[in-house]
Amino acid sequence: MTKRIVKTPKLYFMDTGLACYLTRWTSPEVLEKGAMAGAMFETFVISELWKSWMNAGKEPPFSFYRDTDQHEVDLLIEDNGRLFPVEIKKTALLNGNEAQGFRFLAQGITGFAVAPGTIICNAETIGIPSKGVFALPVSSI
Repeated sequence: MTKRIVKTPKLYFMDTGLACYLTRWTSPEVLEKGAMAGAMFETFVISELWKSWMNAGKEPPFSFYRDTDQHEVDLLIEDNGRLFPVEIKKTALLNGNEAQGFRFLAQGITGFAVAPGTIICNAETIGIPSKGVFALPVSSI
């Protein structure tokens, strides 16, 4: 990895229901329109993926990418020397700009092959918002 990578950890709450209760987001309307709705959605997705790996008896090889220019990829899954980048977006409508971090990831990481990226979002069907990027509905995880 390059020297431009930021080495700050992220903290995820594995029970988003409890997280909402503790932050006093007690109604769906508050959660949907609140300032941290995207962050809560990201936490939910990552916790569900984490639980899936753990239930399969595997240690989740999860990390994330952020460089000093603030280019970020929400989730990296490392498997057999390949990195699978994942962006997590609360929106259902993608315009292709959501995957910009994937391009910077390929430039900033060495020693790994970077697989095509995936965006987990609220879309209803699987799609391809831009070349080499797949959109996956959150309902499929």
